[in-house]
Amino acid sequence: MQGLVTTLVEDDMAKKISSAFNSMADKMYQLVHNLETKVKERTSELERANDALNKTKEELYLILDSTAEGIFGIDLEGRCTFCNNSCIYLLGYKRQSDFLGKRIHDLIQYKSPEGELVPFEKSKAYRTLTTGEKAHVTDEVYWKADGTSIAVEYYSYPKYKNGEIIGAVITFLDITERNKTEAQIRYLSCHDTLTGLMNRSYLEEALIVNDKEEKLPISIIFADLNGLKLVNDVFGHATGDNLIRRAGNILKKSCRTSDIIARVGGDEFIVLLPNTEAAAAQQIVDRIKLELMKETVNEVQCSMALGFDTKISTYQDIEKVMVNAEGEMYKEKFNLRKGFAQDTISSLIRSLQKKSIKEKDHSEIVAKLCSDIGKAMGLPEDEVKKLSEAGYLHDIGKVALDEAILSKDELNEHEKQQMRLHPVIGYRILNLFDATLDLAPGIYGHHEKWDGSGYPKGLKGQEIPMISRIISLVESYERRLARHGQPDEEAITSIFKELRAEAGTVFDPELVELFIQMMQKKERD
Repeated sequence: MQGLVTTLVEDDMAKKISSAFNSMADKMYQLVHNLETKVKERTSELERANDALNKTKEELYLILDSTAEGIFGIDLEGRCTFCNNSCIYLLGYKRQSDFLGKRIHDLIQYKSPEGELVPFEKSKAYRTLTTGEKAHVTDEVYWKADGTSIAVEYYSYPKYKNGEIIGAVITFLDITERNKTEAQIRYLSCHDTLTGLMNRSYLEEALIVNDKEEKLPISIIFADLNGLKLVNDVFGHATGDNLIRRAGNILKKSCRTSDIIARVGGDEFIVLLPNTEAAAAQQIVDRIKLELMKETVNEVQCSMALGFDTKISTYQDIEKVMVNAEGEMYKEKFNLRKGFAQDTISSLIRSLQKKSIKEKDHSEIVAKLCSDIGKAMGLPEDEVKKLSEAGYLHDIGKVALDEAILSKDELNEHEKQQMRLHPVIGYRILNLFDATLDLAPGIYGHHEKWDGSGYPKGLKGQEIPMISRIISLVESYERRLARHGQPDEEAITSIFKELRAEAGTVFDPELVELFIQMMQKKERD
């Protein structure tokens, strides 16, 4: 019995122990299962977080690499921690490894634009690292891989972690072209583009700046270029521009480096001379005149009318001094006018005759025959003289023609068109000067024809000025005569016959008869 009881107790204990063990195993299994579930969940969360982080990083680099600005980061030692593609491209490198881990200052910012070495400790980026101060710089350069430099505008920002500076981020742009554009704008705002001299705007500022007692005495030279309209009309505006540049160079050569020279109009220049008394200003004027005598443009002598005045007291108005200088210039211009006209016309005639030797004989013969026909017509002496001068100058407009055209006997259509411009050009030349003003209309019309088929205006009959009709007849006779070389009586008779045939169409018929009778009388005498 006792053994049975003992056996029953032992079985019960075993069951209890087994039940307890199974319960514990179930709990352990549940714990392990829960732990595995949580690990999987955490792992999934970490994977998602890591994916999100990688995606954010990719998006960040995508943004960085798509910006036009160069961007790079540095640590506290100035070593590059990252850089974008624009940074690599702008500085002429090929890959990120050219920068990463290297002290970037030693690669791109080690010297100034003037070539002076710049220690890292003197840079704005170093100041950002040590003080947290942001920097904005526009007057420095970065040096490229090939040893050349670019002007840059850059910003330096501190990078913080847990409230402490751990580095800096620098963004930069290449502003080389922008600087050039701004410099060009600044230059154009105060310079004359044709001569490189200062312009009126700059001069007006300079007058204000220099109108001070310590700058006294202040002299002002007013200069006006002679003959610009003539050169423009005869040889074209490109030659006129050359004349203006030559004048500007002469002023620069004749004046001192401290003098302010400005082109203030088409043919007007003003020179401001601080701390310059009248005697010194006169010496500069004399120097300018001496240099002008050495320069010619297409055989036209460079010439300027010059006048000056000097401010010696603070009570004098600087504007009044300038007006006085201009007045002196106009006085000289008036006095020079006649001499300049004679010299210019003589120069143009010499230039024409240098281009074509036959033009010299032609003009002299036409002048003589015009004088003869004037006398035969019983004209007053002053009219005869006028006819002679017109005959001598009638082809002055040919000075603008190419030498090849003047030397040809047969012209193509384009060359004919060029040749037909010479009466107009001659008119423009002679119309510029008082002494030849009354000759200009006669020169203008000397290729008109009696029947209206001539040029340049197609005038007809009595509409054509008498001087023009005379020159037309006389020069035609001379040209035909020249073609015969040494004409004999038979050749002259043949020419008279040709002139009579063209009377009433090309020539004034009464003039033709008068001229032939005059020439025959000369033959008999």
